[in-house]
Amino acid sequence: MKLRTFLCLLALSPLLALRGAETPPAENVPDTGLIITAIDTNASVQVNFRTGEMTHTNGVMVQYGPAVLIADRATASSQTGNVEARGNVVLVREGGQVWRGEQLRYNFKTRVMNGSVFRTGQPPFFATGESFITDPATKSYIGTNAYFTTDDNPVPNYRIRAKKIVIIPGKSIEARHAMLYLGDVPVFYFPYYHKSLERHEQNFEFLPGFRSSWGPFLLSTYNWYASPNLHGALNLDLRGLRGVAGGPDVWFAAPNFGEALVRYYLTEDQDPRSKVGFDKTPETRQRLWVNYQNSPMTNLNLKGVLAYQSDPLIIRDFFESEYHQNVQPKSFFEVNQQFSNWSVDALAQPRANDFQETVERLPDVKLTGLRQQLGPTPLYYESESSIGYFRHIFPDIHTNQYFPQRTNAYAATRADTFHQILLPWTFFGWLNVTPRVGERVSYYSEAEGRGTTLDEQTRNIFNTGAEVTWKASRVYRQTENELLDVHGLRHIIQPSVNYVYIPDPDTRPHELPQFDTLLPTSRLLPLEYPAFNSIDSIDSQQAIRVGLWNKLQTKREDGLDYLLNWNVYGDWRLSRHHGQREFSDVYSDMDFKPRSWLTFSSETRYSIGEGQFREAGHVMTIGPNDTWSIQLGHLYRENTPELGIGNNLIRTTLFYRFNENWAFRTSHYFEARDGVLEYQYYSVYRDFRSWTGALTLRWRENHSGSEDFTIAFTLSLKASPRFGVGKDAVHPQRLIGG
Repeated sequence: MKLRTFLCLLALSPLLALRGAETPPAENVPDTGLIITAIDTNASVQVNFRTGEMTHTNGVMVQYGPAVLIADRATASSQTGNVEARGNVVLVREGGQVWRGEQLRYNFKTRVMNGSVFRTGQPPFFATGESFITDPATKSYIGTNAYFTTDDNPVPNYRIRAKKIVIIPGKSIEARHAMLYLGDVPVFYFPYYHKSLERHEQNFEFLPGFRSSWGPFLLSTYNWYASPNLHGALNLDLRGLRGVAGGPDVWFAAPNFGEALVRYYLTEDQDPRSKVGFDKTPETRQRLWVNYQNSPMTNLNLKGVLAYQSDPLIIRDFFESEYHQNVQPKSFFEVNQQFSNWSVDALAQPRANDFQETVERLPDVKLTGLRQQLGPTPLYYESESSIGYFRHIFPDIHTNQYFPQRTNAYAATRADTFHQILLPWTFFGWLNVTPRVGERVSYYSEAEGRGTTLDEQTRNIFNTGAEVTWKASRVYRQTENELLDVHGLRHIIQPSVNYVYIPDPDTRPHELPQFDTLLPTSRLLPLEYPAFNSIDSIDSQQAIRVGLWNKLQTKREDGLDYLLNWNVYGDWRLSRHHGQREFSDVYSDMDFKPRSWLTFSSETRYSIGEGQFREAGHVMTIGPNDTWSIQLGHLYRENTPELGIGNNLIRTTLFYRFNENWAFRTSHYFEARDGVLEYQYYSVYRDFRSWTGALTLRWRENHSGSEDFTIAFTLSLKASPRFGVGKDAVHPQRLIGG
């Protein structure tokens, strides 16, 4: 019977999770009555025609909205919602909360329940006791001679026990005259104990280890919680070679103010390292990060970031995960107001760090006209207009200190307006043709700054073109292929041709101050406006972009899925600038999913003129179950003047779960260009029931000749995990304090 109950719950769990997330509270659930189903073919049913009650034996399941009850025997009334259940009773309520016991009386409509010996849980919190009743006034459950814990084990290694506990589902657990037990040993008495189920309140985190550039280290964090609107952390880090460091993190929110996160970190570095381009890293190193967000009115959004660093390497040295995400974070404040067909943006972007090259915007205000129909005509209109004061500042890396003066800077005021008319046509019910014509006018004031001689000027740019797209599809309903997990097939093909013509502007880019410029990239930039937004780099252009998009869709267990998603595109340049070929490289982006657990992704760049690949990136991911998964990847990129030295990198990642308590993950990066194993990463995971631990070793071979070796141990309470789900795999540096 227990096995049958378990299998029923297992089959229903995805549905319950989905319905629990989408179903409104019980008072808003339509009264459709109970759904009562016999589980076993040998079940018997007795009906009381006077009361309308039905008694099921040998296994019964009762459903009402998102709630499900399973028991050996149950007497239920569809009219009143009352159920009296006995024997292996399991009740799964909305939100995923589970109650287990031998006897339970529950009303599905009023949610009032009481029962004998019980267990309940909504991970990561679990409780058990002799009996419980419902308090409808407070919507809480009162358990007697009960305890609760975060250890998901029938015999927990720690628990808090009391004569009475009060559980408010999803909110809190409280107890009076409670005792903390480690195993069977009482260790601490609480006259009053309160535990929030919404978040873990106060806790410590420790990360000990050794790193060749830090020496032995201990990274510690105290997480504190004052209220839902005020909480944070206090960090204190000890590094044998680098000294003491730390600082506070504070998150707070208030009505009409919004929310803000402030992070400060200070270290008196005992071993600052000299780096190429900088004479000396300062001993006193600090960073300040402020992130502010607010939506004071409908469709009005405010956002601000202050990213101050005392030197360019502090993030790389002590916050490796952040450094990998953004090498040079910007400071800015932005206001955005959305309307039905328009939006207004105001951006202020000062330079907070003197060692960074920055385009200051003080401010840059833009009005965007979203694509909209012009009255009853078939024409559509879109526009972008902006005005701002810009200052392009370059760092001077040859000074003896960190750039005490802002040198080699130039500034100007720029006003730019772009307007475009489009005429979408559809021929034969499938051919879409959208011609367009537009005009851009840009005004530049006389440039100010050292070494610049650019005068006040106005630039006019005319643009026209047309985009032609069509889509065709065909369904092969009888197609079956077990190898590729294909059950019916739909093929969608979508060719596209986009023609752009821009005659020579009256002012060329080298005659203008450069603020919004082209940055080195290995991918094709947009052809048409306003998607192409490097305003100061605009020059003549006549090109055709040709693309072909193929999609193969099939039905699988989880519904509609993509077997193949493949886009191929490139440019035919009818007029060329210096260094350009008539035909651009051909780009291919493909995702192939032959099984629900097997995916293959590919991004390539092929040079027609040279007859070879200039870039190729391939990743294969295999994950048939939660026991093991493997990812194999290869990245090739040739040497280019724009992007520097290329790569021929092979990488692997393997995860294996030995059992419920032990797991292992390893990653390797091998650079075939010079035969160096650049990166080795190994983590062993251990489930300690209430805690999870990870012992991590990383060995990194830098091309400068130095080696970086790290070993660290991470311990995380399940009730308050150090990382979100999967974060340790996406950002493995966090397991070693980076």
